[in-house]
Amino acid sequence: MIKVYNFRIPKVYLALLLLISVVTVGVLGFRFFSDYTWVNALYMTVITMSTVGFTEVQPLDDNAKIFTVLLISTSVSIFAYSVSVITEYIIGKNDPKRVQLRKTQKMLQKIENHTVIVGYGRNGKQAAAKLLAYNKPFVIIEKDDEVINKNQNEKIFFLKGNATEDEVLIKSGIKKADHLICTLPEDADNLFIVLSARQINKKLKIISRASQDTSYKKIRLAGADNVIMPDRIGGDHMASLVVVPDLIEFLDNLSIVGKRSINIEEISFEDMFDDQKERTILDINMRSRTGCTIIGYKSPEGEYIVNPEASTLLKPSSKIVVLGRPEQINLLNQEFDIS
Repeated sequence: MIKVYNFRIPKVYLALLLLISVVTVGVLGFRFFSDYTWVNALYMTVITMSTVGFTEVQPLDDNAKIFTVLLISTSVSIFAYSVSVITEYIIGKNDPKRVQLRKTQKMLQKIENHTVIVGYGRNGKQAAAKLLAYNKPFVIIEKDDEVINKNQNEKIFFLKGNATEDEVLIKSGIKKADHLICTLPEDADNLFIVLSARQINKKLKIISRASQDTSYKKIRLAGADNVIMPDRIGGDHMASLVVVPDLIEFLDNLSIVGKRSINIEEISFEDMFDDQKERTILDINMRSRTGCTIIGYKSPEGEYIVNPEASTLLKPSSKIVVLGRPEQINLLNQEFDIS
């Protein structure tokens, strides 16, 4: 099979190449037809291309006049095109929007194992803030120019487009992503995106929002691993503040937003140990070494154990959930060399 490679020269390089070519032809032509010096030939070429109308350095014979006519007819359009392209390039290099767009494009070419957030409304902003707090890479798909222009910065990368289109999902790096978070207000849109994303990446962890109870099962059937209903969670939370207010306030104080208030960490077996040797919670002696308390354990099979016993065996591919003050969490990271 013969491979055909499509080489495309950037417009600014093409403009410079055309400009240099015309100048070279003009200089050589005036040098040959009128026996100008190199400096005079360059001068005549420039004033001819730019049509400024200065007087010739010396009288032109018929051959030189014909050459000049041909040079004017071909060079004026090339000169105007080259100047416009180069000017556009210079302005674009200093345009913050274009600079940010180039950064996003370069980031999308390199990024992997990231999270794709669809929509930057209330839920999308909360998801982005949480990922920023943990230094997790992510890209946001948003179709509203006003939202993008208002929130664009060096830490948040937007991909403009409609996530219901497969092409936009692929541009976001969905094939190399670890997670997808759908936060759109319309359940039908979230359903369609979940279905498309699941077809593109079978291993993707998909988390979607749902507004209606009837949409919950449909979105799960479409391929979502988790479906969150913000309205139900909000109402339950407010009612809990009436029933068990002190407990809810305590749990709210454990919220993980910002490095200074990180009180709960999820740590995988592989983050703590380089080998595949099984250990008990008693063996690692975490409480004495770091002050952190293990409050949860997730087995390799996905079983959750709350407040596990000291004899609980930690196995490869398992995870633990630890509770501690920020300084204790930092000590934990140092003790077990967790980045």
